[in-house]
Formats: sequence, structure tokens, C-alpha cells
Amino acid sequence: MLSDNVSRIVEARVGDPGAVAAAAARRVRATSLLGEHGKAMIIAADHPARGANGVGGDPTAMADRFKLLDRLCVALERPGVTGVLATADILDDLLLLGVLDGKSVFGSMNRAGLAGSVFEIDDRFTGYDAETIAAMRFDGGKMLTRIALQDPATPSVLENTARAIDELNDRQLTALVEPFLSTWQDGRVRNDLSTDAVVKSVTIASG
Repeated sequence: MLSDNVSRIVEARVGDPGAVAAAAARRVRATSLLGEHGKAMIIAADHPARGANGVGGDPTAMADRFKLLDRLCVALERPGVTGVLATADILDDLLLLGVLDGKSVFGSMNRAGLAGSVFEIDDRFTGYDAETIAAMRFDGGKMLTRIALQDPATPSVLENTARAIDELNDRQLTALVEPFLSTWQDGRVRNDLSTDAVVKSVTIASG
């Protein structure tokens, strides 16, 4: 429960600096990235690192770390859920809670494009790198790739994404690329989810 999880995490983080690495080393890895029905269902929990804490009408739904962890623990127990995608702070805690056995685990790599910032498209790689993902025995890394044709930061976004894919590939790890065609509207970045835009973003990212 919540209070038990708090105590376990705090005790490990304060009293045992090597606890996270030890938990990663003993984690039982997934035998396949796909579930028994040949499909993957991966829970994404890397939004808070960009300052995107809202869900539905609640602007702080993901802001409480321990409530978020409790929800993730419940979700990971659901049949058909094959893995989780998150930033290091969250994955460290899930490792300490021992809930990642048999699940595929993906580290979120680029989180500098803070939600609502003027530099949101300039999404630099401030999270996991490929070397650390490999050292933690995770299955791969994920990168958000927003392609804004009117934003001069876009070429750097594509270059950094390509470099991260190469570095994951060198370590035989999976790269999860999340592409969008994006535009600036009223000072905010909006992702175009129309069929044509999604197809175009996928073809760009695939190349």
C-alpha cells in the first residue's frame, strides 16, 4: 500500500545507495517484448518530467509521486500489460518495489522540451542515454520526436533522434520513436493527429 511503498523506497534510497543497481541486476527480464497474444501494452509514465502532470480535468493528477507509483503498480498487475516506459526517477522506484519482473522496460531519453516553454521543440536528451539503459538491463529507449516545419530547432531534434537510435542499435536495444507533426498555435505546441499528418510523421521518423 501507499505507506508501505513510501517506507520501502525511502529506506532504500537513504540507507543503501546501491539498492537500485542491485534491483536492476536481479530483475527477471521479459522473454519477449510482445505478450502471449503477440501484442505489446506499455504503460507510459514519463510525462511529469516535462512538467505535464495533468490527466483529464485534473492538472496535478501525476504530480504526487507515490499515488502515481501506486497506480503504476496496479496497472502492471493487469493481464495483457507487457511493460512500462518512464524516466529514471520512476523506474528506480519501481525497481525498488520489485514490480518489473517479467515486464519490458524502456527508459525515456529526451525530456528537455518542457510543456508550455518557448523551447518546447528543442527537446534535448536529458534523460537516459543508451549506455545507462544497457547497464540497467532494460529493453530499450524512447524518444519523443516532434517535427515542426516552422521551428528552426527541428533539424537538431531529428539529428539527436538519429544519434540515439544508432547508439541503442549498437547495443542491440530497441528504439521507440514517438513522432508527431507539430505546429505552434497561440503560443503552444499542438500535435496534428490527422491521418495524413501521422502518416507523414511516421515516414519522416522511419527514415
